[in-house]
Amino acid sequence: MFVKTGDKVKVIAGKDKGKEGTILAAMPKQSKVIVEGLNIMKKHTRPTGMGQEGGIVEKEAPIHVSNVQLIDPSSNEPTRVGYKEEDGKKVRYAKKSGEAL
Repeated sequence: MFVKTGDKVKVIAGKDKGKEGTILAAMPKQSKVIVEGLNIMKKHTRPTGMGQEGGIVEKEAPIHVSNVQLIDPSSNEPTRVGYKEEDGKKVRYAKKSGEAL
């Protein structure tokens, strides 16, 4: 996957198109990510016996990784991600600026 936890991304498709946020969790096997404050869903919970209250809880739902694009740290614009080898290590870089991520 081209994105990792902590990366700043912009949503390019879906109901939150155009919004930005940071990645809280990446799920490579499902090709999905959870973005902070985006794709909010409401979950109805019932009270449990341990003092937990019931009600409607809002939380972030996963977004498919093809619907987000990484933000270039130098220009704050969405960019594609490339890979190159530096000092024997595989490094991600922004295609727009060529800067390492």
